[in-house]
Amino acid sequence: MKPFFRFLSFLGGLFVLVLVVITTAAVVARYLLGTPIQWTEEMSGLLMIWIVFLGAIGCEIEDSHLRIDVVTNLLNKAMQRGLDMVVGLASAGLLGWMAWLGYELAERAAMKKTQILRVSWFWLDIAVTVGAAAMAIVMLVRVVRLLGGRTGGDLT
Repeated sequence: MKPFFRFLSFLGGLFVLVLVVITTAAVVARYLLGTPIQWTEEMSGLLMIWIVFLGAIGCEIEDSHLRIDVVTNLLNKAMQRGLDMVVGLASAGLLGWMAWLGYELAERAAMKKTQILRVSWFWLDIAVTVGAAAMAIVMLVRVVRLLGGRTGGDLT
């Protein structure tokens, strides 16, 4: 998982850098030059969606999503592991369903184009499928690790 995590980190960082450059250029063009760049809002939206889902996958790999573990801390280690497996399987199932619905949405919206750049909405909507499917896979890997007696935490 470490090479995949590094790739995600690189890609996410690259997208953030491009977003910052585009936003800075848009501000300079609008307020200093008086000629706004028309396509920056569309491109920013596209990048932001991908940044969110790539970040979510990275957080899942590092097991750093927010959690409230007041009740879990009251359980013994065996019960915690069992609960982690049940929650992991339920979450992977829900994310798998979300990935399927995201794919159906992307497929239906493929012919629709953005207003200015004329980019297919498929590329915006498919981020849901990629993000949800990858998080589901990471959760299933964590459950398999738990079944093998190893800790399920950080996979990097």
